[in-house]
Amino acid sequence: QVQLVESGGGLVQPGGSLRLSCVASGRTFSSFGMGWFRQPPGKEREAVAAISWSDGAITYYADSVKGRFTISRDNAKNTVYLQMNSLKPEDTAVYYCVTRRDSGMPVSAYDYWGQGTQVTVSS
Repeated sequence: QVQLVESGGGLVQPGGSLRLSCVASGRTFSSFGMGWFRQPPGKEREAVAAISWSDGAITYYADSVKGRFTISRDNAKNTVYLQMNSLKPEDTAVYYCVTRRDSGMPVSAYDYWGQGTQVTVSS
């Protein structure tokens, strides 16, 4: 069974940085695309970033985070990261690590997700 465990959320001031981590288990990590979605208060869940399987050569970013967020993966540690810089109050959300049942990148849909980690950007 696929399990995803996120960590790294917290309270940060506008302009600050955070790095989220997600440790995956239950299958061969390197064979599957990974991604991050987020759900702001009172809004629907939305895609943030995704990375392709194996070497992660292909990445996707939502327009709202391009140039500020970076997704990466470490297959030796079964971990995917989301480095978030220049954070804005509108980045406040619960962030979920996600993956699909197949090897594709979870950009518009996913089959597995973690429990989420809260990110709050506020002064």
